[in-house]
Amino acid sequence: MREILRRVVAQFVVDRRVLALAFARMADGIGNSFLIIVIPLYVASDVVGGATFGLEEAVIIGIVLSLFGFLNSSFQPFTGRLSDRIGRRKPFILLGLGGLAATNLAYLFAESYVSLVVIRGLQGVSVAFIVPASIALVNELATTGDRGGNMGVYNTFRLVGFGAGPVAAGAVVNLGPYSVPELTVYGLGAVSFSFPGLTVSGFQAAFAIAAITAAISYLLVTVLITDPEGTEANAGADLSIAIRDPSGKHLLDPIFTLGVASLFMAASIALLATIQPQVNARLEQGSTWFGLQFAGFIVAQILLQTPIGRACDRYGRRPFIVGGMLLLIPSTLAQGFVPTSETMFLARLIQGIAGAMVFAPALALAGDLAGEGESGSKLSILTMAFGFGIAVGPLASGALIGYGFATPFVFGAALATLGAVLVYTQIEETLETSASVPIVGSD
Repeated sequence: MREILRRVVAQFVVDRRVLALAFARMADGIGNSFLIIVIPLYVASDVVGGATFGLEEAVIIGIVLSLFGFLNSSFQPFTGRLSDRIGRRKPFILLGLGGLAATNLAYLFAESYVSLVVIRGLQGVSVAFIVPASIALVNELATTGDRGGNMGVYNTFRLVGFGAGPVAAGAVVNLGPYSVPELTVYGLGAVSFSFPGLTVSGFQAAFAIAAITAAISYLLVTVLITDPEGTEANAGADLSIAIRDPSGKHLLDPIFTLGVASLFMAASIALLATIQPQVNARLEQGSTWFGLQFAGFIVAQILLQTPIGRACDRYGRRPFIVGGMLLLIPSTLAQGFVPTSETMFLARLIQGIAGAMVFAPALALAGDLAGEGESGSKLSILTMAFGFGIAVGPLASGALIGYGFATPFVFGAALATLGAVLVYTQIEETLETSASVPIVGSD
C-alpha cells in the first residue's frame, strides 16, 4: 500500500512553480465554471430583462456563453506573441486574473441582456491574457522527457476547480436567498459601528464566490510564480504560424493540425452547455443533475490527465491523441439518445476519457515542436482553437436543437470523426526513443 501511495505521489512531482500555477488556475477555474451553470439560469430568471432583439432565450444563452470563447480565442494569438516578444509570462497572467475578478463582481450589477453580453465579452479578453502565458510557462519549465507529465499535472489541478464549480453552482443558486445578519463592531470606548443585515440571492452569492476565487488565484501567482530566466533571453524568436507543413511530408503543419483537432474536440464537449433546459426536460431532472453531468467530463480528466501525461512521455504522444479522437466519436453521439440521467453522466464520463487522451499529449507534442522563445505563440494555437471550440459548441447546439434533440450531438460526432482522420494522417511521433523515457517514480 505504501509503495502504491509513493508511486501516486511521484506522479505529481514537478517544478514547484508548475504546481503553484496549477493551484492558482484551480482557484480561478472554480469561479469561471460557476458561470457556465449560473449564466443560463440567470438569463432565464426574472432578474434579467431588456431588449432581446427578437432572439429566443436559447439563442441569447448561446451568444452570452459563446462570446467569451470567441473573444478569448481571438485575442490569444496576440497575447501569446506579445508574451514571447517581451519574454515575460507572469505580468500577463496577473493582468488577466485582475480583469477576471473585476468582471465577476460586475455581474452583481447586471440586469439586462446587453450588460451580460458586455461583461462576458470582457471576461473573454481577460482570460486571453492568462491561458497562453500559463501554458507557455509550464512548457518552459519542462523538458522533452517530462513535458507530458507537467502538462498533465497542470491540467489536473486546473480541472479540479473547473469540475467542482458546476456542482457547487447549482447548489448555491438553489439554496438561495441567504440572510446575512446585522453586524456590530465595537471600537475604543463607546464607539461602535453597525452594518445592517442583508438578503443575498443565490445568483449574487454565486457571482461573489467567482470573484473571490479569481482574487485568490491572483494572490497565489503574485507570491509563488517567477518567470524562468531563459524566457526573456530567448524573446523575439521567429513567431510565424504555419498552416502547410514546412517539411513537405504532409499537407498540414502538425501544430496547426492539433489546433483543428482541439477545436473539434472542444466543440463536441461544449454542446451540452446551451441546452440545459432541454436536457433537464427530456431527462426529467433538475439543475443539480445537469451540473453533475457537465462535471462528468471533468471527473474523468482529473483522474487521467496526469497518468496519461506521464504515459505519453514513455510511450509517445501520437497513440493517445489518435485513440482519444476515435473514442470521442461514440461518446458524443450517445448523448443525443441516452434515456436517463445516469446514462447521460456515463456518456459524459467516457467523453472525458477521450479528452484526457488528447489534451495533455497534444500540448506536449506541440511543446516538443516549439523552439526556444516560441512557446506562447505556438501553444496558443491549441488553446485558441480549444477556446473557439468551446464557443462554437454552445452556439451550434442552440441553433440545432430546434431540429431535434439528437441533432447537435450528431453534428459533434461528425466533427470528431473529421478530427480523428486529420490527426491520423497528418501527425507524426516526436519522441524517437519513447520507450526508454522513464516515468517519474518508477524503479
